Amino acid sequence: MSEQTAANAPTSTAPAATASAAKASAATKPATSLWVERTGTRRYTGRSSRGAEVLIGSDGVEGVFTPGELLKIALAACTGMSSDFPLSNRLGENYDVTIRVSGDADRENEVYPQLNEVVELDLSELDEAGRQRLLVTVQRAIDKVCTVGRTLKAGSTVNLTFQIDS
Repeated sequence: MSEQTAANAPTSTAPAATASAAKASAATKPATSLWVERTGTRRYTGRSSRGAEVLIGSDGVEGVFTPGELLKIALAACTGMSSDFPLSNRLGENYDVTIRVSGDADRENEVYPQLNEVVELDLSELDEAGRQRLLVTVQRAIDKVCTVGRTLKAGSTVNLTFQIDS
């Protein structure tokens, strides 16, 4: 928003206004560019325009993630981030959680037919009713805002093109 527009903007922080402002801000923010560069035989470095890097390679190569492992990590990270607010609101800012994700590839079809997530969380300070309420809230948050999980469940169209230098 320009300074002039910001000065005239409503100051309400109602959920609808906040959500609209977040969407408007996201729409004006430039998208992060992502790419991979080949660094050797079946070895790549994934990069983002924000300066992040991840090493990618074949199974059995030390110090790299396979593309399938990155898919699983993306799912687990999305689950964690989606559950962060309800868990921190109830358990405090310094709660511990580990999200494990697994799933074997079907090599004949080159897909992961099933991915399994396990959220390891200490809820011993809550009574049974409190645990159940929190878990329902967390599941709803994950189902609503975990983009990676929602994409995997819904399926996604992948468009591949080639840019050829000649």
